[in-house]
Amino acid sequence: MAIDPARKFKPINIALLTVSDTRTAADDTSGDILAERIKTAGHKLAARAIERDDADTLVQRLNTWIDDPGVDAIVSTGGTGLTGRDVTPEALERVKDKDIPGFGELFRMISYSTIGTSTVQSRALAVLARGTYIFALPGSNGAVKDGWDGILAEQLDSRNRPCNFVELMPRLRER
Repeated sequence: MAIDPARKFKPINIALLTVSDTRTAADDTSGDILAERIKTAGHKLAARAIERDDADTLVQRLNTWIDDPGVDAIVSTGGTGLTGRDVTPEALERVKDKDIPGFGELFRMISYSTIGTSTVQSRALAVLARGTYIFALPGSNGAVKDGWDGILAEQLDSRNRPCNFVELMPRLRER
């Protein structure tokens, strides 16, 4: 990470979504890891929710946060696998304006170093929806650590050089 100490850190507002049919607030360890990393990085945890693996429910939650001016980015965990219940990518498809293809590619490259070829079973992805970033990570503790530590910690830091997602935020709604 190339942090430029001459640049000012700009905290952003991040909503955290856990996608699961089985997790509760008491045992959402992946969500807890992300919440702690968001706060430790200096960002604001703007909202947090757990939703079941249902595309319509996810789209409704995402649209609420996308339209909330107090949410700059959404990080989700879970629902990115290959089973019939894994529908997070399908929900993002319904709300997105643009794909951020490099995110999923980089996630799988980083994940390969920890889980090998099993990383091909991940459909981790990122999109832009009406000026809001959405990052979808797998639901395991290791995956959220890989995604945050290996990508999001740097790209959501306004001091990161040569570029970062934060500096683009004022221009995301341009046409």
